[in-house]
Amino acid sequence: MKRTELRDLQKHFEDVAGKEIVVCGWARTIRDSKNIAFISLNDGAFKSVQIVVERAKIANYDEIVKENVGASFEIVGRVVVTPNAQQPFEINATNVEVLGSCDTDYPLQKKRHTIEFLRTIPTIRARGNLFNAVFRIRSVSAFAIHKFFNERNFVYVHTPIITSNDCEGAGEMFQVTTLDLDHLPLKNGKVDYSEDFFGKKVSLTVSGQLHEETITHAFGKTYTFGPTFRAEDSNTSRHAAEFWMMEPEMCFCDLEELMDNEEEMIKYVINYVMEQCPDELEFLNKFVDNGLLERLKNVVSHKFVRLDYTEAIEILGKVKNKFVFPVKWGVDLQSEHERYLTEEVFKKPVFLKNYPKDIKAFYMRQNDDGKTVAAVDMLVPGIGELCGGSQREERLEKLKTRIHELGLKEEDYSWYLDTRRYGTNIHSGYGLGFERLVMYLTGISNIRDVEFFPRTVGSIQE
Repeated sequence: MKRTELRDLQKHFEDVAGKEIVVCGWARTIRDSKNIAFISLNDGAFKSVQIVVERAKIANYDEIVKENVGASFEIVGRVVVTPNAQQPFEINATNVEVLGSCDTDYPLQKKRHTIEFLRTIPTIRARGNLFNAVFRIRSVSAFAIHKFFNERNFVYVHTPIITSNDCEGAGEMFQVTTLDLDHLPLKNGKVDYSEDFFGKKVSLTVSGQLHEETITHAFGKTYTFGPTFRAEDSNTSRHAAEFWMMEPEMCFCDLEELMDNEEEMIKYVINYVMEQCPDELEFLNKFVDNGLLERLKNVVSHKFVRLDYTEAIEILGKVKNKFVFPVKWGVDLQSEHERYLTEEVFKKPVFLKNYPKDIKAFYMRQNDDGKTVAAVDMLVPGIGELCGGSQREERLEKLKTRIHELGLKEEDYSWYLDTRRYGTNIHSGYGLGFERLVMYLTGISNIRDVEFFPRTVGSIQE
């Protein structure tokens, strides 16, 4: 008999009422009343199913009730509808096989643990309700992203993980080398990278954008969704050394059209998660962030504000004795400023656009005022910045001039400049930090709790 998955059973239990089925899973709890026992069984579905085990029917009853929480079972039983009980149905076991016993030091014996404790057991924590909900939503939201772009004729591309270019220009990159670090080859007192695997200095990528732009000029619309890395010595709740980025690029698209796509994408993903994960969201709303559902519904039901950076500075400049970081034209806004705009001024998401060029990357299109670039950040209530993007500088000479102004080497970007030499056009793109999106969708406040095995400064726990 083929195994029935509990998630499917919970949707269609009435169709198999009174019939015998096979289920497998791990015990969340085992309660023994001498002649009858109750196993709360979970196979990865968010909600567990109650298994009723009667001594009179099960020959190995004593073996079963001696097992610990965390043990795995295969159970053959009859589906019984229980409309007057807490659960809508249960399974009355006719045969129970212990597949795998569980040691007594299994760390999830108690029903409630702190997030900090669960963070110390990454191999086990997803078996509890909290991280079961978080990682299910992570999976569903990733699928929603792919679904959104696939339905709109975007081509999914895989950009290099190893690169010789620093897209963001911050220099916070993990170096990749096969050289013997104890016996480095030197030339004129410096490391001779000509003897390295690639013949030059290379690192792990911080963004796939630059490589992606080149292939976008073949397909018109592309997106990349994969791991990126940043060697930033920051031990905050929002920074990780390894994280996932989703980056769309669109030809023949200006800044206004870019914001249209961003807004549509975020609303699509949130709606999809609310549709597919109602139980998980209800749980998180109850036990993690009781404003979560209201906030998500607020995002999908309102048109986003589009606000110039200069206007935002004027608004923030009128606020006295509230901010830790002072506000003036030319500074990059902090999370406290972004949240003030979204939560107290407009009470909904805000697109903040046309930033000073001196605080933005070289590839962003320069505006006619000579001071700003066509950059945009999506700010949302509860977190601040969620997406960042821009219209790209399509004019070859202006792009080259900007590269030189920032002290970069034009020859390092010759391959990138080809897109401006061979059929240049107005084009735009943005980046979404996927973990930050998952944090927003779940109400989880620390990036370490939305990654399976978080990599942060000073920590690489397996």
